[in-house]
Amino acid sequence: MGYEAVKGGHEAIENACRLFVYERVKNVKTPIKVEQIKDELYLLVDRVMSEASLYAPQLAALAIKQAAGDCFEAVFLLRAYRTTLPRLGYSLPIDTRNMRVIRRISAAFKEIPGGQILGPTSDYTLRLLDFTLFNENKKTINKFINEFLSELDLDVEEFPMNFPKIVDILRNEGLLVENFEGDRTFSDITKQPIIFPAKRCEVLQAMSRGETGGLLLLAYSNMRGYGDIHPTIGELRVGYVPVYIKENLLSGEVISIGEIKVTEAEIIAKFEKQEGKPSFTLGYGLCFGHNEIKAISMAVLDRAMQSKNPQMISENQEFVLAHIDGVESMGFCNHYKLPHYVTFQSDLDRLRKAQKEYKERHK
Repeated sequence: MGYEAVKGGHEAIENACRLFVYERVKNVKTPIKVEQIKDELYLLVDRVMSEASLYAPQLAALAIKQAAGDCFEAVFLLRAYRTTLPRLGYSLPIDTRNMRVIRRISAAFKEIPGGQILGPTSDYTLRLLDFTLFNENKKTINKFINEFLSELDLDVEEFPMNFPKIVDILRNEGLLVENFEGDRTFSDITKQPIIFPAKRCEVLQAMSRGETGGLLLLAYSNMRGYGDIHPTIGELRVGYVPVYIKENLLSGEVISIGEIKVTEAEIIAKFEKQEGKPSFTLGYGLCFGHNEIKAISMAVLDRAMQSKNPQMISENQEFVLAHIDGVESMGFCNHYKLPHYVTFQSDLDRLRKAQKEYKERHK
């Protein structure tokens, strides 16, 4: 689509931007610090990083503040910044078995090697407003932290550094179908457009930076019966994984550049025959930060799009991948706010002409 440039209005646009900032700060007594957003609203920061495809907690918090809490706008800001960064190289494949786990649960088995680790979550609480937060201050925070730490049993056994994978239990018994592709080459969707049918690595990349709500909508439609995936969570992990790169391509020396927090979900789904033998199938999801809804939705859609005879939209690879990008969908929605004078005047002319012809035919 082409648009004619609108002349004038620069002063009005600048003042609109200034007014947006004014609305954000006009009633502020103590400005919220970017560091506070990063620490206190960490789940929102994690979501923005994931959908922006850039692991940068400080910058994600800055984008949230600049966008006045608009998640879509914050993702847009961070992804735009991402495009300005140089590409220094690629990290090596990460083995999530080496995850430093902070949360690990399985809905498939009650007793699992290493035990269920509930970790930080509000899953098991009543959704009631906590009115004490109105009066939260440094004193109340320190009191809570001191009481919490004093109750910890510091004499317990040292926490293990890693845990075995639950799905390996099924894999070792030959109960799980392995869905490895013949083409194991890696594709980078930020450098090359997706061509359908897309490889599984491209599908997972697209979903990992997809909008959480969009992924949930499509996965939920499948769960409710507009599809055939009734998942059981084999394992859900949240934790920190080390990131490695090759320092020198010639020497092949591998170095660690730090660690990132990720959420990983492996779902066990419907039976499928492999060489005539019925087996479970697996769906996989992984994203930046702590975002369990997104990882589970990814895993459901990953399995759904492996259907050999897709019938529902959640099983249609092209439909799913074309509608889950939050920045793209937000941009298309927002473009309707731009001037459409010429096209609308054309519609008006055609409607008036059609009505005139209708009146003449029905005199």
